[in-house]
Amino acid sequence: MAGPDVGGRIAALLDELGRTADPEVRARADELVRTLVEFYGEGLTRAVRLLRNAPPGADPVAVLVADELVADLLILHDLHPDDTLTRVERALNRVRPYLGSHAGDVEVTGLDVAADDGPVLRLRLRGSCDGCPSSAQTVRWTIEEAVARLAPEIVRIDVESAGATADSGPPLLQILPRPPDDAPGPRAADGAAPGPAHWHTVVADRLPRREETLVTAQVDDARLLLVRLPGGLYAYRDRCPVCGARLGDAVLAGDLLRCAGCGTDYDVRHAGVGADGHLDPLPLLQEDGAVRVALPERPETVP
Repeated sequence: MAGPDVGGRIAALLDELGRTADPEVRARADELVRTLVEFYGEGLTRAVRLLRNAPPGADPVAVLVADELVADLLILHDLHPDDTLTRVERALNRVRPYLGSHAGDVEVTGLDVAADDGPVLRLRLRGSCDGCPSSAQTVRWTIEEAVARLAPEIVRIDVESAGATADSGPPLLQILPRPPDDAPGPRAADGAAPGPAHWHTVVADRLPRREETLVTAQVDDARLLLVRLPGGLYAYRDRCPVCGARLGDAVLAGDLLRCAGCGTDYDVRHAGVGADGHLDPLPLLQEDGAVRVALPERPETVP
């Protein structure tokens, strides 16, 4: 079926829904059609623009897959030049610098493309997150986001901790491409569980430009501390867990951040661990010159 035949078939189906379905169902069907048309229209617009602006001699397929939305369309129709596992490995390579800051790494242990509900990815985490539940959760959110952006066909990720034993509880964590609202996670100070993480782009002029410098930034009603060290950028909530002071006036000496309020030292490079507390790390991804930070939905007490 091609060209006018598709449009005619869609119109006939919508007309049939209008006669047989209640108004709410018809409205949802109309919305679905509009959304699909907008999705494919945007994809075609980007594809044309990308190909027109491509440098001479550039591989047109490579130009198209560099755009996330166009790449998603190619994946949807099995036209992407890279298979699922190749794209998963590329996604994990993006997050490995972040995982290293949390004393860990990740490896693929399996990919079940024939699972009933869709492809299931199995990973193993190596190392630890210094005993910090929030640090462990940020690692999981970061993996989830990176894989979802490059391999959106993955319907579930099973993550096994290398240190899990029969006595240490369930060894697997299940990650969905977008976590449900009731997904388990670390508890906030008042006992409330965090909601799903929402990713925000931090523009370049709000980032620390030189190594061994820090800045604070306001993103979506949350105060962030951004620290640039040689080889990496790190994001934490702008609050000392020991005294509650803001960290914008903290002293940075190498990898250690010393709170100006109480003098507690935190290891920025290793998930913010300190002798008497633990900074609250935030998932961070650097890709194509942009920096994206995730903020989970959860109550936060601000002094």
